[in-house]
Amino acid sequence: MTWEVLSMIGTIAFAISGAIVAMEEEYDILGVYILGIVTAFGGGAVRNVLIGVPVSILWQQQTLFFIAFIAMTIVYLFPQKTLPHWQRWGNFFDALGLSAFAIQGALYAVQMNRPLSAVIVAAVLTGSGGGMIRDILAGRKPLVLRDEIYAVWAIVAGVAVGTGIVHSSVSLYVLFVIVATLRILSYTYNWKLPNKSLKAEN
Repeated sequence: MTWEVLSMIGTIAFAISGAIVAMEEEYDILGVYILGIVTAFGGGAVRNVLIGVPVSILWQQQTLFFIAFIAMTIVYLFPQKTLPHWQRWGNFFDALGLSAFAIQGALYAVQMNRPLSAVIVAAVLTGSGGGMIRDILAGRKPLVLRDEIYAVWAIVAGVAVGTGIVHSSVSLYVLFVIVATLRILSYTYNWKLPNKSLKAEN
């Protein structure tokens, strides 16, 4: 049950996030749907390739595709004057998607008896892979590659699930809230990782 709930939360959140980015970039309605679908399912596809699961399994998720389509349609049909509000909520939905999919990806790898390293990679790719593809298609610098803290929270989820610290349904939901909250706090208060530029100073 926890798996299905996290999948639904992540799918809705990332589908909305992708649709918002598409509208910010003034894509047409087809672009909105494509970017939303890629954001919602791209991370899972990349994860499956790297941990040895057929990508075709994604096409068995008909219900989630339908839910994503409804979510994107609702966002697209909102009045033009409400879009600035949706833009402000973009990071929030992205945080929910990151948290839900990072945990879901980690659980997926654990169920396949993968080692801790694979569990962490699965968490990172599932949580941030769709967002990376979204940003690239939108002509943006991928959020996960900036100095802004993003994938670190997916790693936290992967470690918590992979080491068995979190395993019950209740603890998984608590972890979801914690990871999402940390992501929200990191962009609200502009927490950043150290970076070093090779550009010459003027």
